[in-house]
Amino acid sequence: QVQLVESGGGLVQAGGSLRLSCAVSGSAFSINAMGWYRQAPGKQRELVATIMRSGTTNYADSVKGRFTISRDNTKNAVYLQMNSLKPEDTAVYYCNVRIYSTSTSYWGQGTQVTVSS
Repeated sequence: QVQLVESGGGLVQAGGSLRLSCAVSGSAFSINAMGWYRQAPGKQRELVATIMRSGTTNYADSVKGRFTISRDNTKNAVYLQMNSLKPEDTAVYYCNVRIYSTSTSYWGQGTQVTVSS
């Protein structure tokens, strides 16, 4: 079965950086879209960034210029480089992949990112 495993979360001071990684295993089908979402306590899960196989990216306005999403299709991995972190970036970050051929979306278990002021 398809599994997504995130890593790279942790505690960082405001202005610092973190790099999140997500490794996908068990998929027999091409992964079309990969992305990162986040959810803070008491708030809805929101899109952070997405990337297609072509390399086309989309970012939430709140992270533009600070975060960069990338993917390695040979490794079935997606990354999120987070720079100039702010306390409001504190949340659980979830990796997501979408496979159009099976009309299926998969989620990782989440990794905690905490930014101290």
